[in-house]
Amino acid sequence: MKQFLSFVKKEFFHIWRDKQTLFILLGMPIVQITIFGFALTNEVKNAEIAILDQSKDAATTQLISEIRASQYFTVSAFLNSPNDIAETFKQNKAKIILVLPASFNSDLKHLNKAQVQLIADASDPNTATTLINYATAIITDYQKNINKTSQIPMVINTQVRMLYNPQLKGAYSFVPGVMAMVLMLVCTMMTAITIVREKEIGTMEVMLVSPVQPLKIVVAKAVPYLLLSIVNIISILLLSVFVLDVPINGSIVLLMGESILFTITCLSFGLLISSLTGSQQTAMFIALTGMFLPTIMLSGFMFPVENMPLPLRLISNIVPSRWFYQIVRAVMIKGLGIEGVWKQTLILIAMTLFLLTLAVKKFKIRLE
Repeated sequence: MKQFLSFVKKEFFHIWRDKQTLFILLGMPIVQITIFGFALTNEVKNAEIAILDQSKDAATTQLISEIRASQYFTVSAFLNSPNDIAETFKQNKAKIILVLPASFNSDLKHLNKAQVQLIADASDPNTATTLINYATAIITDYQKNINKTSQIPMVINTQVRMLYNPQLKGAYSFVPGVMAMVLMLVCTMMTAITIVREKEIGTMEVMLVSPVQPLKIVVAKAVPYLLLSIVNIISILLLSVFVLDVPINGSIVLLMGESILFTITCLSFGLLISSLTGSQQTAMFIALTGMFLPTIMLSGFMFPVENMPLPLRLISNIVPSRWFYQIVRAVMIKGLGIEGVWKQTLILIAMTLFLLTLAVKKFKIRLE
């Protein structure tokens, strides 16, 4: 028994000395339950809603106040004319727009019925449907409140319009997310593993003593995965158009260019991982936890970012797949040009330059 306990004690000491294993055993469960607990929900909160109030009277003011009081919506803009609706969606200033007609109050008083319109960005059909249901419920509650003081029941009819995806096909949201995951897996994880494999078997040192510069060797290892990723991009787009009936409403050249930019971003992250790790297992673990889980949890692909607490929303800003997901939806589904995705493009370029610079710097330090 003493021998058994001594072996148990010895193993505890090994774990205590291995800080990485200790972090995995104790730290990762805390991190995962925190992220999963806040992110694993389809409930949408703090969604941006724009309002086109053409009546601007006491009735519409009261309805808008009830929307403001809801935890599900944040009023992001008040529109001046119907012409502002399309631009609001293009600039991603709102996920849903409430249109109140100029005759709203008079129709309620004289006809005992009125009509409002809800316009949703259905490029993400699940979120759009949820927000429409939330807004409809608020309008229904408002109708019940005004009927409490009215002798004749008043009815508010809600007209719903789904932009970009009127049939609410799930593939419209599924395809951009799959593109982000496929490119991330092929580029980040495989690039990190293949370079670390060279280190493990000792062939990296042989290549480094050759006349070729170390940087060129590392870039040469990444080029095949860039070409394979381009093939994956083309195959995904072909399947999307001809099998899933998902249209490419924007520029195919812009979509390919943005996809290649995201691929280079993932390759840069893979090169950085390879510079910081010495084993394939460690590289795979970092690649999965550093890119795969954030792509699923924090990119907005599976779960809305708006309903997450502020710390997770801030962390999502440094997840490249979040910006690429927005770019693909904007170009492919909404048909926007570079003017609609320039911000996300600049963010990906900045991330790529930062990751490449850091990867080269760390790689040189390891080899000197």
